[in-house]
Amino acid sequence: MRGHTRKDKIMNEDIRGNVGVAKIEENIRENRLQWFGHVQRRPINASVRRCDYGTEVQGRRGRGRPRKTLEETLRKDLDLTKDMTQN
Repeated sequence: MRGHTRKDKIMNEDIRGNVGVAKIEENIRENRLQWFGHVQRRPINASVRRCDYGTEVQGRRGRGRPRKTLEETLRKDLDLTKDMTQN
């Protein structure tokens, strides 16, 4: 970007600042929060609100750390509550 090569040894953050591109993590977080707000504004009987993301599955649990749920990720993002999405 902007004519720099790896040999110039310029930090990625510096190049992103010059170009005006946000970090990927920030974009993903913003999209996740937009989706959460969209779902919370839907009526209670909408199909997307009736989905249960934390359903239990029968059988053996896989190896390693369990996957994060959407709820855990949203709590980590901003300590959101349902009434905050009404604004």
